[in-house]
Amino acid sequence: MTSGLVLIDKPQGFTSHDVVAKMRGIAGTRRVGHAGTLDPMATGLLLLGINAGTKLLTFLVGEDKTYEATIRLGASTVTDDAEGELLVLADQAKLAAVSIQDVESGVAALRGDIMQVPSSVSAIKIDGQRAYAKVRSGDEVKLAARPIRVSRFDLLSQLRKVDTAEGAFVDLDVVIDCSSGTYIRALARDLGEALGVGGHLTTLRRTRVGSYSIDDAKQLSELNRDNLKVKSMIDSVEGAFEALELSEQQVIDIRHGKRISASVSSEDRIAATHRGELIAILEKASSQLKSTVVFAAEQNV
Repeated sequence: MTSGLVLIDKPQGFTSHDVVAKMRGIAGTRRVGHAGTLDPMATGLLLLGINAGTKLLTFLVGEDKTYEATIRLGASTVTDDAEGELLVLADQAKLAAVSIQDVESGVAALRGDIMQVPSSVSAIKIDGQRAYAKVRSGDEVKLAARPIRVSRFDLLSQLRKVDTAEGAFVDLDVVIDCSSGTYIRALARDLGEALGVGGHLTTLRRTRVGSYSIDDAKQLSELNRDNLKVKSMIDSVEGAFEALELSEQQVIDIRHGKRISASVSSEDRIAATHRGELIAILEKASSQLKSTVVFAAEQNV
């Protein structure tokens, strides 16, 4: 039974669930899941867990991420991205007056530890219903601000004037490093509001999730059951967790639900290994370590 991770470069127009469904057919198993949803408009890195690899996803979904995006200034939309209906078009004179220095100042204000109001068209639940479902049914949705961290928000280009059927706009390309739970659409919205001209996202590409890079991802269209290569369980956690090599007795203790004593530097999860096999994911419990998940030997194949 093959278990581990597969890194996919999600194509535009696919939902994350679409990718999971296709991978189930390719891998020949129902046990496929993903960490970190990407909107259909977005492309880029999607982590898929296969069989026992699905148990790793809960530890990876909260990793920091990197995105490359294009923000369009000059209009706000219902969804804060290009797929939504235009709400307000900026005055052309006011838009023309926006300088690169104005944009850099607006971007700087969105770096660091900030409070962000998520996009109303999001998967956040309100009274048991997804926010996007309430918006599409005509309800007004007001979400509470939540803390996020934007450790990098840099311009990759000069301002570009763009003429479309809807009007004239200004585009800029950016790269963003951020905490899990950050809405890049909301950053585009907030930048546009700060500049007084409105803003929304036109492209979004995720290039990193924690220690996993888009450089190692495969195109879904190129994969089939014969050429699918799943990263082994131990290779899947390399670089993502601190590794701890267990003794024979510690393996026995962990498999029997006991806590162990060991010296580790990480305050986060620890990958417990033994002779090239992933045994468990551990966490600190006072002065000892306890397992949060233990993997059966056959699941490491």
